[in-house]
Amino acid sequence: MHVIQGRVRDYDWGAPDLIPEFFAQPATTFPVAELWLGAHPGAPARCEVDARSIAISSEDLADGERGARSRATIGTDLRAYIAADPIGTLGSDVVNNHGGELPYLLKLIAPAQPISMQVHPSIEQARIGYERENALGIPVDAPNRSYKDANHKPELVYAVTQFEAIVGFRTPRRILGVLDGLDTELTAHLAECIRKQPNAHGVRDAFASLLTEETRPPEEAVAEVVEACAARTADDSPSPRADVMVGKLASYYEGDPGIVASLLLNPVTLQPGEAMFTPAGTVHAYASGLGLEIMANSDNVLRAGLTGKYVDVAELLDVVETVAAPPIRIAPERISPIQSTFYAPVDDFELSMIELRQAHRAFKLRGGGPRIIVSLEGAAEIWTESGQHHVLNTGQAVFVRADDGRVEVRGFGRFVQADVP
Repeated sequence: MHVIQGRVRDYDWGAPDLIPEFFAQPATTFPVAELWLGAHPGAPARCEVDARSIAISSEDLADGERGARSRATIGTDLRAYIAADPIGTLGSDVVNNHGGELPYLLKLIAPAQPISMQVHPSIEQARIGYERENALGIPVDAPNRSYKDANHKPELVYAVTQFEAIVGFRTPRRILGVLDGLDTELTAHLAECIRKQPNAHGVRDAFASLLTEETRPPEEAVAEVVEACAARTADDSPSPRADVMVGKLASYYEGDPGIVASLLLNPVTLQPGEAMFTPAGTVHAYASGLGLEIMANSDNVLRAGLTGKYVDVAELLDVVETVAAPPIRIAPERISPIQSTFYAPVDDFELSMIELRQAHRAFKLRGGGPRIIVSLEGAAEIWTESGQHHVLNTGQAVFVRADDGRVEVRGFGRFVQADVP
């Protein structure tokens, strides 16, 4: 069992205050978009840190060169630590099933403005795409690279604060209802695509027409839709939340066709404590809030819009799933007096929320494989079958090896555990 520190990612869309203040640190002068707690090669967690260290480093919160926060290391990082003893740290089942890599990546995510509209590939699509781009000689860190690794990226987000997003396509009938009354040339075109084929094919045609270079609408056409949405009153609108989202997106990404594409998608509001799963192929964009996110250990993102980064339209349209699907909200299963677990339909990860309210009684933590445990508030003593012991205070995180065996806890507070099913 080792205390670890996550790595800050300073993407432009991040909030300078939400993640630092979560760890009782002052707001920064730059965006703190994500804190990665895992062993992804892009930003593996620090492993050799003081036992009293919190999960975010003051070094990463200091002013400095852009991007240096994810590159600098102190001592051994978690990826190197696992590579030195994969069987001991991960367990033989995880090594056999996931190739000696920690299968998941745990994050704190804090969008201050909407994140790019995006889709993640399946594991087969990722493998083919990664090998293809390698064969073409595109460097892994090149801005025009779509596949950073050969893994899929299903993900689950747990709302720490109210969390806003748009996720998955509406039904064709519902899309037509949302477009009705906007009376612009662009929305009339989208509606016609769907009326011709009132199914996933029609939705795909409408979505593709917004992104493809030959049919991509000009900024003036996008602006007309924004104005039409703003002109609708909440009482008259078939989806007031969609109209508000259009205005919000337009304030950050003026003229981007992704603004109009949001009308085709489901708006989602997660209240604190609620969770949502996003499978491969599901188009989505997170808009605001503070969340805990757990995903397969991948950084593969195919962007559709709302970004200044590379957009590979052809690859995106090969991967995206346009069959109507409501957002997949996952309710936790209470598996013990202290532990509620969100089971995602994948083999890479599961996420548990732990509530300790009896400081003088020890409880067994359910779960298996390599674990990461983070104290959201309070303090707990942690014992492992291997004889390890640690007092985990607010804001601290530990990596528990597979060969540490059974884990018991005692204390008072709220904690999160990431582990492998």
